[in-house]
Amino acid sequence: METTAGGQVKEEATAVRDGSIFGHEPRDRLLRAHCYAQVFQEISRLLMGLNCGRALEAAPLADSAKALSSARDFDIRAFRFTAEKELLREPRVVRVGLIQNSIDLPTTAPFLDQKSAIHDKVKPMIDAAGASGVNILCLQVTWMMPFAFCTREKRWCELAEPVDRESTRFLQDLAEKYNMVIVNPILERDVNHGETIWNTAVIIGNHGNIIGKHRKLDDCIWHNHVTRAGESTYYIEGNTGHPVFETAYGKIAVNIGYGRHHPLNWLAFGVNRAEIVFNPCAAGGLTEPMWPIEARNAAIANGYFVGSINRVGRETFPDPSASGKGNPRRMDFGYFYGSSHFSSPDASCSPPLSQRRDGLLVSDMDLNLCRQLRDKWGFRMTARYELYADMLTQYLKPDFEPQVISDPLRNGFCQRNLVSGTGKSSDKEGGRGF
Repeated sequence: METTAGGQVKEEATAVRDGSIFGHEPRDRLLRAHCYAQVFQEISRLLMGLNCGRALEAAPLADSAKALSSARDFDIRAFRFTAEKELLREPRVVRVGLIQNSIDLPTTAPFLDQKSAIHDKVKPMIDAAGASGVNILCLQVTWMMPFAFCTREKRWCELAEPVDRESTRFLQDLAEKYNMVIVNPILERDVNHGETIWNTAVIIGNHGNIIGKHRKLDDCIWHNHVTRAGESTYYIEGNTGHPVFETAYGKIAVNIGYGRHHPLNWLAFGVNRAEIVFNPCAAGGLTEPMWPIEARNAAIANGYFVGSINRVGRETFPDPSASGKGNPRRMDFGYFYGSSHFSSPDASCSPPLSQRRDGLLVSDMDLNLCRQLRDKWGFRMTARYELYADMLTQYLKPDFEPQVISDPLRNGFCQRNLVSGTGKSSDKEGGRGF
């Protein structure tokens, strides 16, 4: 067998990297299966935190939802974030759901068949959410099609839809049926502005009405670490600001995809009074270590809940895509690693869904926790927004100079050069020190 530079069998190294040795169960299930109870408890405390000083509790699910999960082979999990009991406010508990799913037909199938198959796959999962009493549901980014944006093939633009068309209408009926707010991330075709295409989330109210939309903010210069192809081939940066949508169940916002890497996006949604921010993504490869960290940090820093939704599966395309790194041309982009989860403002987070299976994650969350944690930490009161605003204003000017104060002796004859950790100064030919 071929071995790596370190002497390990190459097949085994690959298996560990993609998780196949240990399976693709959520990390809490793997830890529970392979650790002693006390070790599992301590690791869980570190990985998932404590909700109001206690381990996160499981929440009940309807038997009909469990039956749908078994019949249609998708995972379903539910947890409960609590808040401290208040004297002047009643609890504000909402039930929120996230759906992650793979595509259903090969990408070589006719487009209408692909879209119809995805609708047929996702509907039982929405039905399970409705049966479980979910109030707000978010689907994954451009859930109605393969994530073809790294292929540079313009034919995939055919799947773009106006805001009020096929996928939105499909979800409007379900939103009204289940009295549920649904976040509908689609590839939007703006027919009123030159057929411009956007990466958009449509917010559907619990009466089936369209509340509004938000377009992915950031210029899509992100290059896949394998293909180096850019999403900007298909759509441009959004123009909708950082809107927060006040629904029947709470104030929600959507930080789409790559926007999660920019802390100021998270900050802006918080400034606009969001209580739950959804982050629908198509993430794979190098970003996996960042996945649980960025959302959890955003929830802590901004005093709101975050729902992180990722795709699953491996989507193979008919034509090879060129690599920008000199690697062989490829017909797929590896696995989307799933792992959808919730993060809370008290630094706790839910166990995630699987890396590979379709799934519905449900969470009960008391929105009173948002204000409680803002009161506790006072981040809003202690932040120096006027200084940040002034610094950013200066930064945007062409003649901006960073505020760097240099040691006047750092390159002088008194500079010490540590040699081999001895702390001795160096006096070499050509001058002292560095």
